[in-house]
Amino acid sequence: MAIYIRQAKKEDLNTIYSLIQSGKKVLAQEKIPQWQGIYPQKEDILQDIKQGYGYLLIKNGQIVGTATLFQREDSNYQQIYAGAWQKGLGKYATIHRIAIEPNFKGQHLGDYFFSNLISEAYRLGFREVRIDTHEKNKRMQHLILKAGFEYAGIVYMHQDPNDQRKAFQLFLK
Repeated sequence: MAIYIRQAKKEDLNTIYSLIQSGKKVLAQEKIPQWQGIYPQKEDILQDIKQGYGYLLIKNGQIVGTATLFQREDSNYQQIYAGAWQKGLGKYATIHRIAIEPNFKGQHLGDYFFSNLISEAYRLGFREVRIDTHEKNKRMQHLILKAGFEYAGIVYMHQDPNDQRKAFQLFLK
């Protein structure tokens, strides 16, 4: 069984969008308000691909997951509340827009995906990785902590007081 990641290509756009839509449905079923608006849109995904930030999780030749490895400073992380970012080297990558095909639930593919994304961040020269998720998204929080991230505090998406996220960071040595 081969499991690996690769960069997303423009021709993957519809598959990625379908994975995101499936993720939205799962979040809605679990009464998690994350991704319940128009975000993320195809334009967001296309930008990720164009910038080289889009990654896919492949299992036995099939696309089973998608994520963004954002490689610039994230404006949503400039202010943090009820905590603090631990001082690193300043340059960090951020994992965003992660979704795994719901039909593969229980196969621990999130563990593989996180491990591979963290390795890719390291290969690209990053020694810090950040991520955030909704307070109610306990499954994602479990994966984040299991991957070695530590809780840092609260951030708000686009400074919207109604769009609060728990933020985490991981240092790579």
